[in-house]
Amino acid sequence: MTDRMPVLFVGHGNPMNAVQDSVWSRAWSAWGRRLPRPRAVLSVSAHWYLPGTAATTMAQPRTIHDFGGFPRELFEVQYPAPGDPELVRRLQEVLAPVPVRADLSWGLDHGTWSVLRHIFPDADVPVVQLGIDETQAPAFHHDMGQRLAPLRDEGILLLGSGNIVHNLHTYAWGRRPVEPFDWAARFEVLVRDRILRDDTGELVDYASLGRDAELSVPTPEHYLPLLYVLGARGKEDAVSFPAEGMDGGSISMLSVQWG
Repeated sequence: MTDRMPVLFVGHGNPMNAVQDSVWSRAWSAWGRRLPRPRAVLSVSAHWYLPGTAATTMAQPRTIHDFGGFPRELFEVQYPAPGDPELVRRLQEVLAPVPVRADLSWGLDHGTWSVLRHIFPDADVPVVQLGIDETQAPAFHHDMGQRLAPLRDEGILLLGSGNIVHNLHTYAWGRRPVEPFDWAARFEVLVRDRILRDDTGELVDYASLGRDAELSVPTPEHYLPLLYVLGARGKEDAVSFPAEGMDGGSISMLSVQWG
């Protein structure tokens, strides 16, 4: 019998974490050494945000360099993990009646591979990405996570990749380390507190949490992966925070594991 997999949310931050020796890349590597080996990874990345729901169905998903202005070494990174078309068919079953389009054009974007190349550096665990439907409200994404929960007992590791605080307009690009903005620090503390209290309602209805939430989540795509993981977690799951910190004053690197 397969052990029940944990569920993970990772604050992926700057793509350079894929190639740099940082406090976060080291934390992800250590995290990977502690995790049970899954049959496959199902990744919900902030960077596949589109109308409708789709899943990567190719046997060998390509490594997508979905960014610009970074050093050449970052564009040379490949993460050749296999896909898992059978998992996509299972997704179509568990997410019904939501239609899941079998996608053959996307691949693994940096929200997925920049983290997994540290967690599973051998790229020998199959990976499927599930797109985030940009037309739907937060409650829909939390419900999707609840529908995905049975996959945990089938050896599937659910990974949500985004950032709890993600404001690039205020990010300190290329500057020396800066202190977190007050609003960013307050919102991260609030989210962490609600996670520990298992207060799912406020986390789903994050827009009701005032000005700090508005500044921390100016657009929803980096926050929504958290809701998938929240939906899939069990009430009995222990909570831990394998990585934390704030980058550039306005990007939360907080990562969470349930189970």
